[in-house]
Amino acid sequence: MYPSQAALNNMRTVVPMDKIVANAAAAESKPSGIDLYARFAFAGAVCCSVTHGALTPVDVVKTRIQLQPEVYNRGMIGGFRQIIAAEGAGALLTGFGPTAAGYFVQGAFKFGGYEFWKKQLIEAVGAENAPAYRIPIYLTASALAEIAADVALCPLEATRIRLVSQPDFASGLVGGFSRILREEGVLRGFYSGFGPILLKQVPYTMAKFAVYEIAAEKIYDLIPTPKEQLSSGTVTSVNLGAGLIAGMAAAVISQPADTLLSKINKSKGAEGESITSRLIALSKELGPRGLFLGLGARVVMVGALTAGQFAINGDVKRMLGATGGFEIAKSK
Repeated sequence: MYPSQAALNNMRTVVPMDKIVANAAAAESKPSGIDLYARFAFAGAVCCSVTHGALTPVDVVKTRIQLQPEVYNRGMIGGFRQIIAAEGAGALLTGFGPTAAGYFVQGAFKFGGYEFWKKQLIEAVGAENAPAYRIPIYLTASALAEIAADVALCPLEATRIRLVSQPDFASGLVGGFSRILREEGVLRGFYSGFGPILLKQVPYTMAKFAVYEIAAEKIYDLIPTPKEQLSSGTVTSVNLGAGLIAGMAAAVISQPADTLLSKINKSKGAEGESITSRLIALSKELGPRGLFLGLGARVVMVGALTAGQFAINGDVKRMLGATGGFEIAKSK
């Protein structure tokens, strides 16, 4: 009735031990779970910190144009010259500390969170349906990631703007942060700009990731070679091009909120004045034209930094072996 032990032995598939060991090592070497998302987060932290830090001089000029248009009214190049003539070249690095630190933290939450939420949403709609819903997935995942990132970024961004708008406020990140905390408290000092930063960063990040994903998809469609067979240099070039397109689109969308954020963090609010009332008053005072002050400088800055972010992010992920992301582009 039952097969003999000899018959069972003959039915077994014999796999050489060296192949078992090799396959096990390969499985173990591929990151997953928390390890994978930590690598995504680190790549995002590096790319955001490096790019935002490198563009600190452009951001200083842009912020001055927004806050003092009656003084800095000669465009981006003229603004550089005015600041150097009045305060020296070192003034262009004002706020570098909070910029690099703030965007390191924010980049970790943004890029790591985007990959996390993208996976959750793909699983929610089903992998087979994901390509049809890829744009809503990109938009929703990026919005959720950005909200968490902004909670971490807001105190450091408030410190940066105060240092740029009031050069004698403090000597650096620690001094500026401590003074705001001591004189104004957590909510009024660090989070009075939380509404504007959400209004700026959430639409910006939604446009940034969605436009990047679609632009990269279209670029790869034009290349006959499958993506998996492309050289690392070609992939980096695609990331740069798609990132530039995404950054320029995102800059225009988020410009009004960026202006309000600079204005509201320039100085203390009146005692008892709510953040909402300050935003409404500033919007009426500035008008549509005023809300787009510094757009030229910001398009240059955001286009360049977004292109750099996606290029650096892709390269760092490749170096870290973080290749387990979810891609849901439509098939050719």
